[in-house]
Amino acid sequence: MYIGEVANKTGLSIKAIRFYEEKGLIMPPPRKGRYRVYSDTHIDILNLIKEAKSLGTTLSQLKSAIVYKNGEVDWSYIESFLADIKLQLLLQIDDLNSKVQKVEKCLLDIESCPSSIDSPPKGRD
Repeated sequence: MYIGEVANKTGLSIKAIRFYEEKGLIMPPPRKGRYRVYSDTHIDILNLIKEAKSLGTTLSQLKSAIVYKNGEVDWSYIESFLADIKLQLLLQIDDLNSKVQKVEKCLLDIESCPSSIDSPPKGRD
């Protein structure tokens, strides 16, 4: 398929697809005359790049995760990369849950303060 169809299928711009090719994130597709002809594997990798970027992954991190052997994607590297992303996200969830618990404790502490305070806090009148 040609680059316009790839752009439609992935939601990426033609410029982005060419940029990822230039940076070595996708293998240069074979040409049919003047046109690049992309495969389903190109679509898979481009979708992976798009999703990983939406999770905050940098292009340099992706570059080290997308490894080609004999012109084919080595999916075992990508699987390991995705497992690392999952672990990082789970750690972020734990950290956020801890912060939420601290906020909840502060709210409880505020609720237990005496309500008979005569004057509002400074700057809030």
